[in-house]
Amino acid sequence: MEKVIFATGNQEKIREIREILSDSCMEILSMKEIGIDLDITEDGNTFEENAMIKASALAKDLQDENAVVLADDSGLEVDYLNKEPGIYSARYMGEDTSYDIKNQNIIDRLEGVPKEQRTARFVCAIAAVFPDGSSCITRGTIEGYIGWEPAGKNGFGYDPIFYVDEYHCSTAQLSREKKNQMSHRGKALRAMREKLAGR
Repeated sequence: MEKVIFATGNQEKIREIREILSDSCMEILSMKEIGIDLDITEDGNTFEENAMIKASALAKDLQDENAVVLADDSGLEVDYLNKEPGIYSARYMGEDTSYDIKNQNIIDRLEGVPKEQRTARFVCAIAAVFPDGSSCITRGTIEGYIGWEPAGKNGFGYDPIFYVDEYHCSTAQLSREKKNQMSHRGKALRAMREKLAGR
């Protein structure tokens, strides 16, 4: 069984990752679960750069010859807001600001904006660093739009305001199985699983 250490302490995220990769032969652990607490400065200009910064920092600290290190950087791009909050999604309005406040702020900034101009997407980049020092990156996106009010309790972060036309609801209203199947993180993780399987 391949051991994968994921550079996150977010339990919601690690649960989602385990669900998406549940049919693979990987033991997936968060850095929190193995007792590592790193303060990593994400100063890249793209999701890919930030994901690789995190993966490389954890791999260097870990020095485990048998573990693959994975890290993701993901966020919401709202076209009308010049793709904000983008790579600053987690830090938008301050890291300690609740997503209820962040989501309402985005809705307020789009007041009066018609649906066709409310286009948005979730982006996820996943970086892998292998024991031999080599690395690779995958990317997944899901297109949608910003709704007029938050809805749903199944997701986290910006899920309650991100609506998908195909299902006429927010990603926080989808079942976990459906969300994992179509989400940006699901797409990026499945692409990464293919790369891991091909090694």
